[in-house]
Amino acid sequence: MTENSNKIRDFILSQVEHHPSDLASFVAEKFGFSRQRAHAYVAREVGGGKIIKIGTTRRTRYFLVGGKHIEFRLQIAHGLEEDRVWSKYVKPMLLKYPENIQKISNYGFTEIFNNAIDHSQGTTIYTNIEISDGELKITIMDNGVGIFRKIQNALHLESMREAILHLSKGKFTTDPRKHTGEGIFFSSRIFDSFSILSDDMFYTFKDRDWFLSSEKGEDFGHGTYINMVLSLNSKKTPKEIFDQYTDQEIGFDKTIVAVALSADPNDPHVSRSQAKRLLMGLEKFKQVVLDFKGVESVGRAFVDEVFRVFKNEHPSIEIQSINANQAVDSMIRRGRATQ
Repeated sequence: MTENSNKIRDFILSQVEHHPSDLASFVAEKFGFSRQRAHAYVAREVGGGKIIKIGTTRRTRYFLVGGKHIEFRLQIAHGLEEDRVWSKYVKPMLLKYPENIQKISNYGFTEIFNNAIDHSQGTTIYTNIEISDGELKITIMDNGVGIFRKIQNALHLESMREAILHLSKGKFTTDPRKHTGEGIFFSSRIFDSFSILSDDMFYTFKDRDWFLSSEKGEDFGHGTYINMVLSLNSKKTPKEIFDQYTDQEIGFDKTIVAVALSADPNDPHVSRSQAKRLLMGLEKFKQVVLDFKGVESVGRAFVDEVFRVFKNEHPSIEIQSINANQAVDSMIRRGRATQ
C-alpha cells in the first residue's frame, strides 16, 4: 500500500463516525477524485473488517468497527439469530471495556432482541447502540403488536397496567415452550435504567424503583421500544444480580411486585378480585416482596386475600412488604395477625 493510500485509509477511518451517510462523497471531495474511486477505497476498509456497511444505495451507512455508535434495521425472518447480530454489530464496540460490562450488555441485548424475534409479530427490528458521556445506551425497537397489548390479550386483562404488572413479576411468557419469562425481569435489574414504551404506556425500572406514565413519543408508532442504559464504570456483574433473586437449587425464586399496578390509580385496593389479580403467578416463587409504593390505602378483603388466604394455600412462600405508608402498614399488620 502506497503512502497516499495509507493517508486515504487513515482519513476514512477517522471520519466514519462523523460522516456515516456521506462518507464516500466526503472522501472524494477531500482528495479530489471521483465518487466511484472513493467508494473503492471505502469498500476496501469494509472488506478488511475495519468498517461495517449497512443498507444499500442511498440508504447506505458506514460505521467504525469498535466505534461509539452503530444503528441498523433488520428484517425478522427465518435465520435471524440474536447471538450472531450481537457478535457482528455490538460486541466489537465493547471489547475495550471490562468483562462485567460486556457480560451485562450481552445478556440484555440478546434477551431483548430475541424477544422481538419470537414475540413481537412484527417485520423489522431497529437497533441503536451509542457510547457517550460514560454510558452505554442500547435501544431496540420493533414494529409488532406491542408487548403490553400482547400480554393483555393473552391473559384477557381489562387494562395494560395489569399487563405491566404481570410482565414485571418475572416468570411470565406468552410462549412457555420457548421462553422462561425471566429475560425482561433480569435485564431491568442488571442495567442502571431499563425502559419500555408500548402503546401509550411508558414503564421504567431504575435504581430498584419503578415508574409508570402515559407519556408517548411523538414519532413512535406501533410496536415496542426498549431502552437500556449502563454506566461504563459499573462494577455490577450478572451473577451478583442473579444471586439476589435465585436459589442455587431451585433457580429464580424471588420477585418484587409493584402492588399499585394491580388497580387503576383512582381505585383503592379493597377487593379480593384485585388481590387475586395481584397474586396471579406468584405461586411460582418462594419469596415475594410486595412493593406498596403509590398505594394510599388497602381494604380488609384485599389484605385478607393476600396475607391469609394465599398464605394458607401456599405456606412455604415468604411474603414481605416494603414502602407501605402508615395506614397500609397498619392494615397489613392486622391481616398478618389473623393468619
